[in-house]
Amino acid sequence: MEKGKRAELVSFLKSVPFVEFCCVYGSTLHPNNKDKSAMVDYILGVSDPLQWHSQNLKMNADHYASWLRLLGGARLITQVADDIGVGVHFNPFVIWNDKMLKYGVVRMRDLVQDVLNWEKIYLSGRLQKPVHILVDNLDIANTNSVNLRAALSAALLLLPSKFTQEDLFAKICSLSYMGDLRMLFAEDKNKVKKIVQGQFDLFHSMYKPFLQEYEARDFLRVSLSGTDQANISQDCGLPVTCSLVSSLPLAIRSQMGKKLGQKKIINELRNAHFAGQAINEVIIGSREEASKCMQGVLRRIVMISSARQAVSGLLAVGGINATKYLANKMQKAWKSWT
Repeated sequence: MEKGKRAELVSFLKSVPFVEFCCVYGSTLHPNNKDKSAMVDYILGVSDPLQWHSQNLKMNADHYASWLRLLGGARLITQVADDIGVGVHFNPFVIWNDKMLKYGVVRMRDLVQDVLNWEKIYLSGRLQKPVHILVDNLDIANTNSVNLRAALSAALLLLPSKFTQEDLFAKICSLSYMGDLRMLFAEDKNKVKKIVQGQFDLFHSMYKPFLQEYEARDFLRVSLSGTDQANISQDCGLPVTCSLVSSLPLAIRSQMGKKLGQKKIINELRNAHFAGQAINEVIIGSREEASKCMQGVLRRIVMISSARQAVSGLLAVGGINATKYLANKMQKAWKSWT
């Protein structure tokens, strides 16, 4: 990212309380984006949301819906995010330096848990796609490598034996939209394609180390075609399938194990934290079985998370902003279908 653009984005953080983590994402960051009026999206990670919102209400009360400020303040804001939503409170339509912003505030512990375990596939799904990290006091960028490897594994399980790089990135991008109720009526049907094509080089740089790792393990083979687009062929045999499933987060493997069965094995990794202890391994009968089961598990988690966050978001932004936000989404969706 250009230094001037980065400095401009970072400067917003001076107007809010201290954050442990911050990244920006969204269409305004696409290299080929021409719509300078589009909203810039931030994710802010904080150690204590209750304390953070208390401070931010004093600094930026107008960022919040009036009913939240009047009826419960920071405590109600946090309760709505945690008990109804998936732990993220969003303030949209914030005007700052003549730009429109939306920022989501999340507890750092919840962010790390979702990145590692896919318990909600909400923020982990966001971090499977290109973002620009502005603040990273707890080295989330490094922790996110677990998330990226798992996303690659999940995408490979859902793809045929031969596909292109664009197919792969589109499948990775679509993981967090499986079962998302918004995709039925309030999202651009070409959203995944636009994200991948608009940020193809960023996807490539994100996943190149893991593609090289899997190529070295003979899971797949990458070959360059006459264009910039690479073709990929993968081993769809049962041993590789089992290895890919073992790379999925615990929350996913646990749900798969309940459906397909599981067996206890001894963790033989000498340097692992749980070396020598028994762990559960999903019983895989075929690649098709594993793929279908994993897809069902992902779809259910995303469906529940998207529904909870949708309700939480509508409550958090208030009636007027909720109507405005939904109208914008519906307009984009309508344009994509006509």
